Amino acid sequence: MFSFFVSFITAALITLLVIRQAKLHGTALDSNLSGVQKVHTLAVPRIGGIGIFAAVLVGGLIAMWREPTLGRGMFLLLACSSVAFIGGIVEDFTQRVSPSRRLLLTMVAAALGYFLIDAKIDRLDWISSQWFMTSAWIALPLTVLAVAGIANAVNIIDGFNGLAAVVTLCMLFSLGYVALQVNDVFILIAALTVAGATAGFLIWNYPVGLIFLGDGGAYFLGFMLGELSVLLVMRNAEVSTWYAALLLIYPVFETLFSVYRRLFVRGKSPGMPDGIHLHSLIFRRLVLWAVGRDALALTRRNALTSPYLWLLSLMAVIPATLFWQHSWVLMSFCALFVVSYVWLYARIVRFKSPRWMIIRKRK
Repeated sequence: MFSFFVSFITAALITLLVIRQAKLHGTALDSNLSGVQKVHTLAVPRIGGIGIFAAVLVGGLIAMWREPTLGRGMFLLLACSSVAFIGGIVEDFTQRVSPSRRLLLTMVAAALGYFLIDAKIDRLDWISSQWFMTSAWIALPLTVLAVAGIANAVNIIDGFNGLAAVVTLCMLFSLGYVALQVNDVFILIAALTVAGATAGFLIWNYPVGLIFLGDGGAYFLGFMLGELSVLLVMRNAEVSTWYAALLLIYPVFETLFSVYRRLFVRGKSPGMPDGIHLHSLIFRRLVLWAVGRDALALTRRNALTSPYLWLLSLMAVIPATLFWQHSWVLMSFCALFVVSYVWLYARIVRFKSPRWMIIRKRK
């Protein structure tokens, strides 16, 4: 837990410094309050990724000092992740890095991970068998697409205070727990280090939203989740590949469903932002009546939205953590999650939300 507390304190202090110096940021402030996905009323710094990345870097340097072998692995992992982080943080400052370029940079980062730290998907588990992919022509593009897709998925769900951070935190704790079960010390320390940095950011982000994760933070956390998941599963044959699939299914399926909805249902570009993600629908149709419609109530409605999605994510994270060895159980929970998500989305979008989910207006 030493790694967790060091990165937690570092991230909390650096993030506080960023917040206090917010007026000096200029273009780093999210001052566009009229976008379809905007749910805040004041200009807020969107460079929370700086504190997270710096805290993980400090944790990596300490790990290198305490245990050179583990520290070298952390250094290489951070070197790869920095490519994805830079694309996001430059966008946070300039708003001139297109989604396709950010995705391309994340793919480059995943390719570097493939060659530098052997983070590659080279097997898929089935109920009673395994499929090994010995050809780099299959393993490399599959790994690059998977890791980049996970990073982009975390950015997609980063829509409300505490949403992406808490979801990521739960996944990192799960990775750390499973790593402990298989005695993978590197994954354990790396997961706790990133978790500590995320928690240090979270205390300033939730519930009032003094700072946002931003593209830099979202792409960095998503990339680290993807890399650590791949490394844990591929380094330890006893961990089913379906563990990673179920663990990450909420942001990944949210992204896939959004692409389907935009491209095939609405006939628009998959990259065009809209306001009908599941978290947006929950905000507008489940918690809108809880605290009124005035501007002062917006932050409270924002904070009330995220717990719905935390619980949805835990529907996958908890069984993934409990049944990490059993492919057939994990596959069953993946199917259950998909059915539950589609059912819930269909009910809410048709104004038929389950009554037990609606928070009543205060009198």
